[in-house]
Amino acid sequence: MRMASRISSQGGRPPQRRRGHERVAALLAAASDCFVERGYDATTMTEVAARAGASIGSLYQFFPTKEALAEALMADHAEALYARMERLVEQAPGWDTQELATRLIRTFADYRRQHPSFTTLVEAGGSLPPMLGRTIRQRMRDYLCRILAIHAPGLAAGELRPAAMVVQQLMKAAVALQNEQPAALRQSAQTQLRRTLELYLKDLAQTG
Repeated sequence: MRMASRISSQGGRPPQRRRGHERVAALLAAASDCFVERGYDATTMTEVAARAGASIGSLYQFFPTKEALAEALMADHAEALYARMERLVEQAPGWDTQELATRLIRTFADYRRQHPSFTTLVEAGGSLPPMLGRTIRQRMRDYLCRILAIHAPGLAAGELRPAAMVVQQLMKAAVALQNEQPAALRQSAQTQLRRTLELYLKDLAQTG
């Protein structure tokens, strides 16, 4: 994961040199591991510093609070998600409805599975500034609007964002299904969810 372009909104000192950037990257990686292993609430700044092989003073220099550390880590995750969505926008013109539905259903679910600290922070809820969560949600909808404009060029501009909200909720539903058991039932439900999105996308494409 790339290092956060900003430390956080909570007053940490941005690194100025290569060594500082490397130290921040190590601190974020350590925080990611600790949050996954112990949970956000149980993780202490002392544990993060020890995992990174850094002094507690060095950690506080860049991240004055655990909330600032979580915010910076979440900002990194957001940028990685945006990069994935940008690739979807670029590739969408070459996909039929079935492929587009499959890719959309998988994108968010795959990212959460591959980056467990993202899931930990999302589920921690109040640990992050509300504005950050809203920004991520709105940016994701912006990307979905671009994808839908490609897939359904006849859709009125005023209908793009409501449609993007529907697609986003279906993507979230795919995440919710990941932990369902037994596996055979989960897979059947995932197939039905993908089919639901596919039918919705076909309906949008036929509009106008």
